[in-house]
Amino acid sequence: MKRLAILASGSGSNAEKIMEYFKDSQKATISLVASNKADAFVLERARKFGVPTFTFTRKEMDAGLLLNKLQEEKIDWVILAGFLLKIPEDLIRAFPDHMVNIHPALLPKYGGKGMYGHHVHEAVKAAGDTETGITIHLVNEHYDEGKIIFQAATSLTEEDTPDTIAQKVHALEHRYFPEVIDSLMEK
Repeated sequence: MKRLAILASGSGSNAEKIMEYFKDSQKATISLVASNKADAFVLERARKFGVPTFTFTRKEMDAGLLLNKLQEEKIDWVILAGFLLKIPEDLIRAFPDHMVNIHPALLPKYGGKGMYGHHVHEAVKAAGDTETGITIHLVNEHYDEGKIIFQAATSLTEEDTPDTIAQKVHALEHRYFPEVIDSLMEK
């Protein structure tokens, strides 16, 4: 049984879908939900599923506290689900090809530092794109540049707003992210 940790900074709707998906899995279990924000709603979602939680600051993460906790919990895979801090290189090295992130656009478009959440949807709207989507990728030392594992697209109309774009993207995230994580458990 693979042990997964979810890192999230906010509400945690993707984390909840992942916890729901794996609650009766024979392949993997969500062993930890960790956040850099003590008031992140994702921690409440984790408690609802009986998943242990852990909070830390950026400084603590950079000093190795998060890595130590993940190793102590014998984590096999790290799942980034709305985690907004850059991952330190020692943490990436500790989970080679076993750290995955989701991005709310079709990379390489709209990736990089500062491109998350509503910022992405506003950029997509401003560019007049006729489609957007999600990218699930491995994590490396550069924002949104890890090997792409999966992409899914949705069409857009001129009437779409950043808010309706966000709704379409969330629907893709909730549908595909747990399934793609499940497919990775063969590694």
